[in-house]
Amino acid sequence: MTFKANSPLETIQFAEKIGKLLKKGDVIAYTGGLGAGKTTFTRGLAIGMGLGDNVTSPTFSLVNEYLGENISLYHFDMYRIMGADELETTGFYDYPLEESVFAVEWSENISEELPDNTIYINIERVDDETRIITVKGDERFADTGN
Repeated sequence: MTFKANSPLETIQFAEKIGKLLKKGDVIAYTGGLGAGKTTFTRGLAIGMGLGDNVTSPTFSLVNEYLGENISLYHFDMYRIMGADELETTGFYDYPLEESVFAVEWSENISEELPDNTIYINIERVDDETRIITVKGDERFADTGN
């Protein structure tokens, strides 16, 4: 499924629809270059999950946690992680996936470690405002672009 967002607000609104459909154990794997809008998209996911909109990039912290009563969101940045050995040292496997949702930026760096049911979201920067967002891996999101 592909969606064209013409502003950061439209990116957030689209991601909010997806966030409302997420369930415990879901892994979102982002691809897209620097400045594509991965953190903006995560802000929309958090809103849709009922976790508020205080989302920031985890670039320097590796992971930001957004804890909720029923479900939590762990937002990872794997930009500096190259493979399973480095991933092990981050504590990635210690986070409770079965009770939460993972959103992973630079997921291509740990692609071999992602579960089979991963939801892939590619964000392509067209210009300063426009993004082409492609969602693959789960049919429950098929109608979210409407």
